[in-house]
Order: sequence, then structure tokens, then C-alpha cells
Amino acid sequence: MDQEVVAGKQVQPETPKLVCRDVWKLFGTAEKAFRADPKAARRDGLPAAVRAVDLDIRAGENFVIMGLSGSGKSTLVRCLSRLVEPTAGEILFNGENLLAADEKRMIDIRRHRMGMVFQHFALLPHLSVLDNVAFPLEIQGVDRPKRESRAKEMIELVGLAGRERAFPRELSGGQQQRVGIARSLAGEPELWFLDEPFSALDPLIRREMQDEFLRLQSMLGKTIVFITHDFDEAIRLADRIAIMKDGAIVQAGTPEQLVLSPADGYVSAFTRNVSKAKVVRVGSLMKAGEAPGPPIGVRATIAEAAPLFSAGVEQLPVVDPEGRPVGALARTDVVELMMRG
Repeated sequence: MDQEVVAGKQVQPETPKLVCRDVWKLFGTAEKAFRADPKAARRDGLPAAVRAVDLDIRAGENFVIMGLSGSGKSTLVRCLSRLVEPTAGEILFNGENLLAADEKRMIDIRRHRMGMVFQHFALLPHLSVLDNVAFPLEIQGVDRPKRESRAKEMIELVGLAGRERAFPRELSGGQQQRVGIARSLAGEPELWFLDEPFSALDPLIRREMQDEFLRLQSMLGKTIVFITHDFDEAIRLADRIAIMKDGAIVQAGTPEQLVLSPADGYVSAFTRNVSKAKVVRVGSLMKAGEAPGPPIGVRATIAEAAPLFSAGVEQLPVVDPEGRPVGALARTDVVELMMRG
């Protein structure tokens, strides 16, 4: 099978890390009615927090789920880890059906293979930074020297070396969220859930944390499910995006696919004010061939490439992440895209 290109990266076909098939979540009397007669419940349009969700999330992918408040995105991510029990459907993690796992098995999976970061930092105020980060390992029964050594590695990774003995009240909001990220990574999870982790932060700190997130992901290569209501944040961080409305996935695809080919008016409204140049990657606009001049990366956006066409430059060489030539980007194609908004 041929490789697929996602955001300029070659993605090998493989069994997805996480799969959802027809996942539903209803509450109260609606859930009782669904369980009594699923076919009738689907036909009658009962109010559902999550409705018939199908997703395939690849290993190493930044998968963003977004939507307005009440769209079901946070409920869905809690269903994926079974912090909220789905009403119906199938959820496969590395091929294992999580809905068939007993409580003991799910606790083991969450402790050792999943990491979670939420909007509210939920740090333990009476514990130091070091002890907060080491806390999940303490729960796992890891001995003190080993868990503190691992915690120090994670604290350094998120840029807080030297603050190990500080308490949460002595940290800024951005620093507290870094502690939360370090804590979620301490157990070396395969799958990382982040539910609007930066939405409570000031804009400048939020941008800084997005940069930090991208830096960590470039080093760690985790499989990530990231929840946000901010489309600018989504397109900056995502390999692919799923947009939710009324509990259902309206459209899923790369940022380029959503901006250039919205499925309906709802998706179009999300993307209407987004500059195409900030979303479209060089790899989508380049053509075969060679060119002189300073190289541009295949994953760079057209907005990042445009300033390089100064002083009469007509073409730029395009290189892959390893620096190998893969094509050429023409000035005329860049101008045409930018003229279209």
C-alpha cells in the first residue's frame, strides 16, 4: 500500500493506535431508552453527548478534536479512556477492546500507557514540584530513588530545572501547567490526552506553551489526542483535526482539507477567517523539479515561505525533514494562493 502524506509527513499505513467505531454516550432517561432499543433511539434522535463517532488515530499523530462548548469533545475524550463509560460502540487501543476490559485492567492501562492533562492543573498544593511530578509513579509503587530520578528528568524536559522544591502557589500559571505536563509524562505513556490544557492561560503564555508542546512532541513522538475550541490553536498543532457538533464528527481531515474543502456551512464558519497561507503547507503546493536558492522545508506553511521570494527569486528548493530535495516551490503559485485569501 502506498504511503499517505499528512501535513507533509510520510505516514506508513499501519494498524491505528486508537480506533473508535460507532461510539455513543447518552445520559439519564435517554441512555435507558438507547439501551432498551438502540435502533429506535438512533431513529428518534435522542439527545446524545457523543453520537456515532468513528475515528482512527495513528501512532505518533497529533490528532485535534475541536468544537464549540457543548459539542461533546470533552465527553468523547473521557470515553476514549473510559473515565466516562460509553453507552455503545467499540474502542480499540493497540487492537485491544477497552470496553471489554475490567476495572483492574483499565486502571493498569491508565497508569502505565495513558497520560492526561486537563485545563485545570489539579496539582496537589501540599506537595513540591518534584513530589507532584513523581506522584503517579508513587501510586504505581515505584521506589523513591527511581521515581525522583524520573521526575527530575521530566522537570528538566519541560524547562523547570531548579524549581523542584517549589510549591504550586509559588509558580505562575504557565509553570503550573508545565508541572502538569511533566507529571503526565512521568509514566512514559504511549497515548497522551490533553483536554484544553492551555485555555486558562494568558495569550502570550498560551503561545509559549504551544511552542513547548511542539518542542516536546518533536522529541517524544507521542500519539496525542488534543482538545480545543480554538481553530488557530488547532491548525498550529494538528496533523489532523476532527470538528464536532451536537456530539457528532462533522468532518475530519488535515487543516488544509478543512480550510480548502469544508464539508458544510458549519465547518466553513470555523475556517472562514483563516488565511490559507497560514494553513497550506509547502508540500501541497510544490511541484517536481529543482531550484537554486535557500531551501524551505516541506512542512513549512506558505506564509513562512513567502518572505523568501524577495529580490526576484522565482523558485525555492523544497527539502524533506532530513534535508533531501523533494521538489520546487514557484513564486507564481504562492502569489495565486495568497490572492485567493
